[in-house]
Amino acid sequence: MERLTQAEEKIMHILWKIKKGFVKDVIAQMPDPKPPYNTVSSVVRILNAKGLVNFKAYGKTYEYFPTLSKNAFRLSSFKELLKDYFDSSHEELVSFLVDKKELTEEDAVEIKKVLDNLSKKEDDK
Repeated sequence: MERLTQAEEKIMHILWKIKKGFVKDVIAQMPDPKPPYNTVSSVVRILNAKGLVNFKAYGKTYEYFPTLSKNAFRLSSFKELLKDYFDSSHEELVSFLVDKKELTEEDAVEIKKVLDNLSKKEDDK
C-alpha cells in the first residue's frame, strides 16, 4: 500500500471514526483552525484515486466512506515500520523498546500473557 501524507492519514482517521460523511462532516471533526473546504475535498479525492475511499453521489454532492479498514491500515503501517526501521525483526523492535525504557515490566507481563494465550490457541488446533 502506498504511504499516506499526514493530511491523508488525518482524514482517514476521521472517516474511520464517522464511518461515512460529506466533506463538511470531515471538516467539522477537524481542530481549529479548520482547513479550507477545497483543501479537504482535494485530499478526499486523492484518497479516492488511491482506492482507500469511495463515495455515493447525490447529484453534485458526494458522501465518502473508507474502503480500507483501520485494522488493515494499521497492519500495513506496522509492517512498513518494522521493515524500514527494524530490518523486519520483531526482536530488534522489542530490544529498541526495552533499551529506550518504553516497555515497562508491566507491559512485558501483559505481552507474555498474550503470547501464552497464543500458544494455548495453537496447542488446541
